[in-house]
Amino acid sequence: MKAEHFTRPVKIGIINWRGMYTLYCKEVHRFMKVSLQTLAAPVVTSALFMLVFTLALEGRTSAFEDATYMQFLAPGLAMMAVLQNAFANTSSSIIIGKVQGNIVDILMPPLGSFELLVAFLFGGITRGVFVGIISITILSLIGKTGFPHHIVVATAFLLLGSCAMSLVGILAGIWANKFDSLAAITNFVIQPLSFLSGTFYSIDRLPDTVERFAIFNPFFLVIDGFRYGILGISDSSVLFGLFVLFILNVALFITSYYVLESGYKLKS
Repeated sequence: MKAEHFTRPVKIGIINWRGMYTLYCKEVHRFMKVSLQTLAAPVVTSALFMLVFTLALEGRTSAFEDATYMQFLAPGLAMMAVLQNAFANTSSSIIIGKVQGNIVDILMPPLGSFELLVAFLFGGITRGVFVGIISITILSLIGKTGFPHHIVVATAFLLLGSCAMSLVGILAGIWANKFDSLAAITNFVIQPLSFLSGTFYSIDRLPDTVERFAIFNPFFLVIDGFRYGILGISDSSVLFGLFVLFILNVALFITSYYVLESGYKLKS
């Protein structure tokens, strides 16, 4: 065979950028193929919550003088959708691969634990950000919140919240052996924490003892910080929230990396 028919081997550096980007594109394409379910459905659910509360609690005042109750609700509902969907994206991708047996198609290519983690992570963040932007746009029209007061702060909490829940989703997807196990985490951990972390009320309404613990709840910190970015009002220190969420994301990233590196419930 002539020399010109041979293909030179592709050199892969320390990081397989092309492989990582390809897996990321696969993750984005996976949820975009069913966008009615992954993007439209959570937005419609949030809008229905907003409309129901608008009709049921019309005229009710919020805990803040500068915002109506409907304006108070909008950022919380949007962030609740973000957290749930960022978690769902990464966790469902891994558990589907494990149950169907095609997780090997991801583990066999020359992709290290870091590349796998980053690709899954950014796929979850992308879905969370898409849901967040669409949700807050529609809910802002219903609640008349206007343009975000601090768009940089809102963006920071949107990214930190999506990142944290994407990493939690990766860990949950690796741990779960079947869909029932993953559904248990969603129904008994993720949803209750999303609903009970300041989405529908100010934590000032909680008993003092409970309130002291609530301000350390990452779900509350994300929702409260995002609300500050949209409305300029908050129940806690925004800088404290940013600090805690940054540390949490670093800890989750390191944990996820070592779990992937160990091959726990993936290669064993």
